[in-house]
Amino acid sequence: MDPVAAKFIGAGLTAIALCGAGIGIGNIFGNFVAGALRNPGAAQKVFPNAMLGFALTESIALFGLVIAMLLLFVV
Repeated sequence: MDPVAAKFIGAGLTAIALCGAGIGIGNIFGNFVAGALRNPGAAQKVFPNAMLGFALTESIALFGLVIAMLLLFVV
C-alpha cells in the first residue's frame, strides 16, 4: 500500500471520533432537556453535570481532530 494512501485512510478513520462526539453531545443535551421538562426544579442542579459531560465529550472530539491533523501534516 502506498504510504500516502495509508495516511489518508488513517486520518479518515480518526475523523470517526468527530461523528461519535456529535452523537454524544446530542444525547447529553437531549436527555437534559427531557429531564428538565419532567422536573423543572432539578434542572439547576443537573445543569453543571450536563456541562461537564459536554466538555468531556468535546475534548474527545478535539483529540480525534488533533490526531487526524498530525497524520495529515506531520507524518
